[in-house]
Amino acid sequence: MPVAAPVNSTEGGLYPPSAFYFKVVIGTTASDTDSSFQDVSGISSEMSTEDVFEGGENRFVHKLPTAIKQSNLELKRGIAPASSPLVTWCQQVFEGDFISAIVPKSISVHLLNENAEPIRGWTFANAFPIKWEVEAFNSTKNEVAIEKIVLSYTYAKRIL
Repeated sequence: MPVAAPVNSTEGGLYPPSAFYFKVVIGTTASDTDSSFQDVSGISSEMSTEDVFEGGENRFVHKLPTAIKQSNLELKRGIAPASSPLVTWCQQVFEGDFISAIVPKSISVHLLNENAEPIRGWTFANAFPIKWEVEAFNSTKNEVAIEKIVLSYTYAKRIL
């Protein structure tokens, strides 16, 4: 009798995949890898539409697609050391007084299986930081100091 594959297996991992094991790659070189993040959000696309009313027939409204809107990508983590490639990039953008041009980078987010192999992935083209925030300090709580980096990008593409 043939043995059936487990129902919960997919491309080297369990289905549905867990959302807690992921890595973020900033840029395309190994020295730009900076993947220790607590939270990644904003992976979404939305289509804008335009309402067109049909002449002579008031009960029909047609929705026509106009453009794809991308949300901003948000990365959260404990405050990183100054040697972090992402911190260096943010300092160049926010503390450079626009003396030099902002250099956009490619960002990749990979969801990993239990063997640290990518099972889903997204790339974000021409990304650059638009907000760099340190969350509030509170002397009555015992929490890690968190920084949030918000990135704008041209378009996103799912690669896996």
